[in-house]
Amino acid sequence: MPRTLRISAQDFRKRSDKFAMDVMGATLGGMQNAQSKLEKTAERIAGASAATPDSVDLSTEMVGMLAARNQFQVNARVFQTADEMQKKLLDILA
Repeated sequence: MPRTLRISAQDFRKRSDKFAMDVMGATLGGMQNAQSKLEKTAERIAGASAATPDSVDLSTEMVGMLAARNQFQVNARVFQTADEMQKKLLDILA
């Protein structure tokens, strides 16, 4: 016999808020990580022009910058989707 789980709307809101905050916190951490990678790569590239140009492989650095950009974009999309889901949930519960 299937069991049905009954929780109050208030409990559901608390649980969904906690989950949304966990997702958004993780996403924000990923965005900060990507920003840090971009900044470090930019510093290495800028430092290469002042020092010897052969000390930095520009193709490798560009690949790193593109990967960091993609990581930032993906995390921003997850953040946006979590926000949209939370708004829809609040509309349903209202």
